[in-house]
Amino acid sequence: MFSGLVEHMGHVVEITDAPPGKRIVVDAGPVSEEVEIGDSISNNGCCLTVIKVDGSKLSFEAGPETLAKTNLGEFTTGSPVNLERSLRLSDRLGGHLVSGHIDGIGRVDKRIDESEWSTFWISTPRHLTLQMASKGSITVDGVSLTLVDVTNEGFSVALIPHTLNVTTLGAKQVGDSVNLETDLLAKYVARQLEGHLAQQQDK
Repeated sequence: MFSGLVEHMGHVVEITDAPPGKRIVVDAGPVSEEVEIGDSISNNGCCLTVIKVDGSKLSFEAGPETLAKTNLGEFTTGSPVNLERSLRLSDRLGGHLVSGHIDGIGRVDKRIDESEWSTFWISTPRHLTLQMASKGSITVDGVSLTLVDVTNEGFSVALIPHTLNVTTLGAKQVGDSVNLETDLLAKYVARQLEGHLAQQQDK
């Protein structure tokens, strides 16, 4: 589990084919400290397992499903990556509970910059907006954010200067992809409602 509070913005230093997936090497900077093989690290919100540690460089393997269903498939050498180590039970939960399992890819539809602040409108599949509510939580590229407005087609988030400066979101432009994970509680509520509706229809 993660909190959605990015610890460091690293960058991809190497990508090699490892059929049917790829091996991705990331310079993780301070995030590499105390990391061991087998540890879980959030890469743009996607939980990956460390398979090799070489100083500050961490190696991961991403399978075809991960590459197809997240923006990790768009990585090239030099791509920035939001990184977060998994939570300890003793850690403060400053963001919200994040599983590291990406629900879908969104697209930046609009970026409104006001001084050093920005508002993003992000389009997303309809089934994901059903798990969102204004003032609820959303994880965008591994960053825990508060939903401002939610429509059938997408949502908006307000980004403070700090978030824009220390995460990949600061460089995002219209048309860019982002990994999305909806709130865990929202998933369970949606599932309960689906079950309730199914029972009503069976009567």
